[in-house]
Amino acid sequence: MKITDLLTKDTILLEMKANSKPEAIDELVGHLDKAGKLNNRDEFKQAIQAREDQSTTGIGEGIAIPHAKTNAVKDPAIAFGRSTNGLDYESLDGQPTNLFFMIAASEGANNTHLETLSRLSSFLMDNEFRSKLEAAKTEADVIEAINAKEAEEDGEEETETASSGKILAVTACPTGIAHTYMAADKLKATAKEMGVNIKVQTNGSSGVKNRLTPEEIAEADAIIVAADTKVEMDVFNGKPVIEVPVAKAIHEPKELIEKAVRKDAPVYQESGKSSDSSSDEKGQRSGFYKHLMNGVSNMLPFVVGGGILIAISFFWGINSADPANEQYNRFAEMLNIIGGGNAFFLLVPVLAGFIASSIADRPGFAPGMVGGLIAITQTSAENAGNGSGFLGGLIAGFLAGYLTLLIKKALEGLPAVLDGLKTVLFYPVLSIFATGMIMLLINPPLTSIYTGLFSFLDNMSGSNLALLGIIVGGMMAVDMGGPVNKAAYTFGIAALDAGNYTFIAAAMAGGMVPPLAMGLATVLFKNKFTPQERETGKAAFPLGAFFITEGAIPFAAADPLRVIPAMVAGSALTGMLTMLFSISLPAPHGGLIIVPLIEGGIIQILLYLVAIIAGTILAAIVVGFLKKDLRKA
Repeated sequence: MKITDLLTKDTILLEMKANSKPEAIDELVGHLDKAGKLNNRDEFKQAIQAREDQSTTGIGEGIAIPHAKTNAVKDPAIAFGRSTNGLDYESLDGQPTNLFFMIAASEGANNTHLETLSRLSSFLMDNEFRSKLEAAKTEADVIEAINAKEAEEDGEEETETASSGKILAVTACPTGIAHTYMAADKLKATAKEMGVNIKVQTNGSSGVKNRLTPEEIAEADAIIVAADTKVEMDVFNGKPVIEVPVAKAIHEPKELIEKAVRKDAPVYQESGKSSDSSSDEKGQRSGFYKHLMNGVSNMLPFVVGGGILIAISFFWGINSADPANEQYNRFAEMLNIIGGGNAFFLLVPVLAGFIASSIADRPGFAPGMVGGLIAITQTSAENAGNGSGFLGGLIAGFLAGYLTLLIKKALEGLPAVLDGLKTVLFYPVLSIFATGMIMLLINPPLTSIYTGLFSFLDNMSGSNLALLGIIVGGMMAVDMGGPVNKAAYTFGIAALDAGNYTFIAAAMAGGMVPPLAMGLATVLFKNKFTPQERETGKAAFPLGAFFITEGAIPFAAADPLRVIPAMVAGSALTGMLTMLFSISLPAPHGGLIIVPLIEGGIIQILLYLVAIIAGTILAAIVVGFLKKDLRKA
């Protein structure tokens, strides 16, 4: 299939009117819809925006390739738009963007369609081709330039799969349509200029292409993995591996290839650890926080789903799930069984299992789950039924992970003929046994510590309670969805699981403040924000209202020294007020939607809103005071 089968005259827009990124997206979506390529314009636009929320598709050099694969697409198509003056598309190189290719792929798109779309992404790496598009006077000129480029490429096609180059690479992006192939072509073109032999495997939507063989991996000097999604890494065991985001392969291919040629990379080991943890790229993806966040992120669906179902059951009364109580309601009991008896019951085992698997890969998952289950079920006689909760789960996860690594290391000397038995027999039996025995021994004292801690917190009052609110609320705004934020939120969940509903109320309120505050600041101090930031501010309001703290990240990333301290101040105030007002919230997520569930009636609900509004106003005023007026810049 030719590119011009998907990019036709009726999907070409040579004079775009948009002046901002949201306007550009809306204009291109509208053009595709007008051409009859979409089933649902709004759903397709949402899918495009969801991809932009992951990372901008403004790849630099004046190019943007917004794309989505969704059922909202009727017929796979490409819209080409050109902005004469260029506009701010939040491009990776910070420069204006003037060439736009919006790719619309349907969920049922076959491999031929996907390969065609990826081929266009590759062509855009050619400066001469881009110049022809910029100079095109009519839609026919654009079609002619693309057809000529396809004909040229078909005549120069190489059989790279026969290569046994010393440098190998893998590229992959979340959607597998554009960045995957652009990174691959940039690496290949740069390697050709440098006289370096390279083979690149692409993990795209249409499957793995140019797959690296075991023989090629064995002969390679180093491997470059440029990916924003999961890549099978165990095949590179014992080889120098450079791990970077896919955008880095597009913008810094020469530096990556030079590092690979020098073998300036940590040696990858099957355990998920490298023999040299000093690498900047690898260092950001390893360590305590990486393992903890793997557990927390996989636990959150259980928290949100189970917690909100429990909270909904309270609509029929706080004791509506108890058959012996006059408030009893069968439906409420069912909600409580699903949310509390099952989803919430799995929180700690899931947390421990995924912490362990982050440390020791798949063999760590089973012992982590078992250790987490022991943490919440096997207790001392004086603490029967309580368990060591999240404290025991954290310890079980790290214990299982590192014990599994130790067992894998100890079994390395076994004959090769027994390799097949390691994962199905030796690893699970030995690691579950070792983790289980240790957890049975240490869980009773851990239970005493855990119950004692929350008993102490339940008895806190006055200034101590206010200080705790300041800490919990402030932590939610430090990195807005990062490790510090997740640590505070996890503490709130642990307290919720232990029956204390005040800490999660403070954490949620503190997490709502940053996006709400930045949205308010863009309204109150318009002259201190760019047009693009003011547009982002509009989106920040609903994000904050639904407790999506990450809505403030674009502002914090652009001006961290002014924005982050202001957000911390506002969230800390909100956390303090929430604790002083003794707000109790039985649901762990949802933002304003679950405010009616606050215990204590309308007065407590109003006080909770007052705490959020106070923090929002403070943070907005502080950031407005700190930021410079753009008219005077």
